[in-house]
Amino acid sequence: YCVEFRTESLSQHCALETRPYARWMQYLREGHTVCVACQPPAMSTATLRCSGDGHNAHGDKILHWEAIGNSQCQGTWRKIRQLEHCSCPLVHSFIFT
Repeated sequence: YCVEFRTESLSQHCALETRPYARWMQYLREGHTVCVACQPPAMSTATLRCSGDGHNAHGDKILHWEAIGNSQCQGTWRKIRQLEHCSCPLVHSFIFT
């Protein structure tokens, strides 16, 4: 499944990232919608959910995230909706880890 979030805030360290494999962090923006896929091995075999997916959260709850590979690139987002059938666009799509 996938979850759509609206990015509320992010640290300036995301925009400063220059390593080739991590340049995607430069494109994160406040107010943008991102789509995050929950796939194995991030999915718990017990709950069939990914940690941090905001399962019981709605638009009124701010959730925290952190980029893998640069712990200084972090921020907050609000859950918009969960999609049982992923249709994430190629841009602004991520995977839970």
